[in-house]
Amino acid sequence: MTPPDSNMNTGKDQFLKEFGGFYDYPDAPKNIDGIRATEFKRLDGNVYLDHAGATLYSELQMEAIFKDLATTVYGNPHSQSSCSLATSDIIEDARLQVLKLCNASPKEYKCIFTSGATAALKLVGEAFPWSDQSTFMYTIENHNSVLGIREYALNRGASAFAIDFKESAESSSIKVSSHPVQKRNEARVFERQPSGNTCEIHNLFAFPSECNFSGLRFKLDLIDIIKEDSEKLLEGTQYCRGNWMVLLDAAKGCSTDPPNLSKYKADFVVMSFYKLFGYPTGLGALIVQNEAANLLKKTYFSGGTVAASIADIDFVKRREGIEESFEEGTISFLNIASICHGFNILNTLTLRSISRHTSSLASYTRNMLLALRHANGQEACKIYGLEYLKDAFSGLGPVVSFNLKRADGSWVGPREVEKLASLSRIQLRTGCFCNPGACSKYLGLSHADLLSNIEAGHVCWDDLDILHGKPTGAVRVSFGYMSTFEDAWRFVNFIVCSFIKLPISTLRSRSIHSAIEGGRTTPEHHLTLIVVYPIKSCAGFKVNSWPLSSTGLLYDREWLLKGMNGEVLTQKKVPEMNFLCTKIDLETRILHVESPRCKENLCIELESNLSSAVEEINVHAQRYEVMGYDNKIDAWFSNAVGRPCYLLRSSTRGCTRLNRSQKPSICRDIKTRLNFVNEGQLLLISEESISDLNHRLNSTLKEGPVGLPMEVDAMRFRPNLVISGGEPYAEDSWRGLKIGKCLFSPRFSVSPLTTTATAGNHCCRRRRNGRRIPATTADRFSEVLIEPDLKEIAIRVSEEVVAVASISVFAI
Repeated sequence: MTPPDSNMNTGKDQFLKEFGGFYDYPDAPKNIDGIRATEFKRLDGNVYLDHAGATLYSELQMEAIFKDLATTVYGNPHSQSSCSLATSDIIEDARLQVLKLCNASPKEYKCIFTSGATAALKLVGEAFPWSDQSTFMYTIENHNSVLGIREYALNRGASAFAIDFKESAESSSIKVSSHPVQKRNEARVFERQPSGNTCEIHNLFAFPSECNFSGLRFKLDLIDIIKEDSEKLLEGTQYCRGNWMVLLDAAKGCSTDPPNLSKYKADFVVMSFYKLFGYPTGLGALIVQNEAANLLKKTYFSGGTVAASIADIDFVKRREGIEESFEEGTISFLNIASICHGFNILNTLTLRSISRHTSSLASYTRNMLLALRHANGQEACKIYGLEYLKDAFSGLGPVVSFNLKRADGSWVGPREVEKLASLSRIQLRTGCFCNPGACSKYLGLSHADLLSNIEAGHVCWDDLDILHGKPTGAVRVSFGYMSTFEDAWRFVNFIVCSFIKLPISTLRSRSIHSAIEGGRTTPEHHLTLIVVYPIKSCAGFKVNSWPLSSTGLLYDREWLLKGMNGEVLTQKKVPEMNFLCTKIDLETRILHVESPRCKENLCIELESNLSSAVEEINVHAQRYEVMGYDNKIDAWFSNAVGRPCYLLRSSTRGCTRLNRSQKPSICRDIKTRLNFVNEGQLLLISEESISDLNHRLNSTLKEGPVGLPMEVDAMRFRPNLVISGGEPYAEDSWRGLKIGKCLFSPRFSVSPLTTTATAGNHCCRRRRNGRRIPATTADRFSEVLIEPDLKEIAIRVSEEVVAVASISVFAI
């Protein structure tokens, strides 16, 4: 399989030759192109590839729901009115559709509606008959919502452990390896412990039908093996004693391959409807076998779950029906009435066709990514899960989880991929996807690695995607029933253009003259512009010279605006911030701020106006000490941006951050302090690089939207430093630079003594009329290395900018 053809039509012809028998819905009223054109018009220009997180609702589906709700009176089902009885009928019909999806007999299984798959899992965990002889066993690849059941088990004195599958000499058998057993010595035991009769010991095994990290589908034979042959599987350990029950997390798998409960008798199955057809959210179901339901011990009672209760004495008579005894309060009957319209879509297309269609797109994407190589032959992509396609796994679902590598073998940060994809209107997901076991397994992260990452400040959803040379998460793309070949092609083409095809490769390999090694040479570059941005995401101001500090340009991004919900405001969320003009007068020591929405300008004294209180906030997964201002200043900014917010300033006691690749034990003599920047202290860009970008823009697009040439200004990239001279993109291969008497090192360095890696490149891409525009690069420099005998340091426009091959470390 070769990388995608630059022509989409040619690429589609090749795709259809290989996957044409699986792609599309030939027996449905509309083909895939018709579905996208009439039912997903809002996707125009967007590529949505996070169906494992949440698939999309159809616009016609929503029209049918609104029409239903607008023409039918649905009453509270806890009543005997005609409207209430009609609602009850709709709910019972919905239960039957859920059971039918999993081929479960209504005589053997019941459907309990919950507020989501997580609520269904919680219900099982809190009502399961745990004892101090019980065991909770689960596969390492499980969602956090399944792992949370462990708390109920351990608190009740039960044991818990994870298992993994290993290759067996016998192709028909499954072997497991267990992780350390967990047990709490001071567990709270609420129930009388069972006697020696093993039938009274109840154990629970949990596994997903499809891993939401890798897309691997588990063989459902595991259900029979656990129930009937647990002693052989667990090799005669004490944990094989008792009655084993099985919990199947089908929240992800149900969308394309629901379990067949007539063949595989799981005790509990959980599912979520927005994973199936996008709407409604906040609604899930627990499919429970009748015998298993009778073993659950529910404590809480509520409206709808009791037949009778007395307020002032300890008396309650619970309802006998399985569904009504577990569905607390008034269930979400309007959402339940809505799911029939989603099931109509699945029944029309058929789940078999949906599975074949989505699998063809995922297989194509995997093949294309695996074929990618850099010019030096280095593989560019590592796909997770392929090495485990044996033993307990039956195949792969429509999920592709991977990480990219650069030509030198180093990893590309998943968040970098996500950010650039978003700029190209491609929506995907990165991280561990709330599946820590699968994440550590596939990324090769040991317990020591995980604890070290946590100590370094890494938490879910942050930007610390590479720590100690290893990724902390992965990139995931996933396909839904409405996904198209064009979605997959655009994604793969984005990967090739952004991370495989390098712009002007001859320039990247050109040698840079050293100002330190081999004698001094005449510099080819000069500093032409200095820009300071006092308030993060607001407009900056240009200066001819400016002092430096331990955080870069003095006062640069030292302030930020924060919303009342705690979010940091940026131009992406609040475009009005672009119109807030700022300027600092160093003589009067005043920050001036102007806004077209405010009659009077705001003057903030640099050394006063601050409140005495110091608080801590997190920005880009880093902790900062900040100080606020009085209500008058906050009210001015709230008016200026059109939403309530408040101004914060980084405290002089603010936190420091080391370079990503450095450990505290080998850090530089100078620790890098950062204000509220995204990556490094300074962002540098070259006029020649911008000029080349504009040339390529105009040669590609021919003309702008009104018949005029396209022109991108350097300020679009919000640089701190603009240089001129030399060749385009020469700055990409600089290991450092010297401006005047100040030395600068790149954002990503790998040695505590010298910088040996190139600066971190962050491409900015735009699209017009669906066509990709080439990118230029902006280099971020993370620290200023200051000579100790310098009393006052500053940089000035027209100063020489010299590339250096290595940098000696100076101490302040």
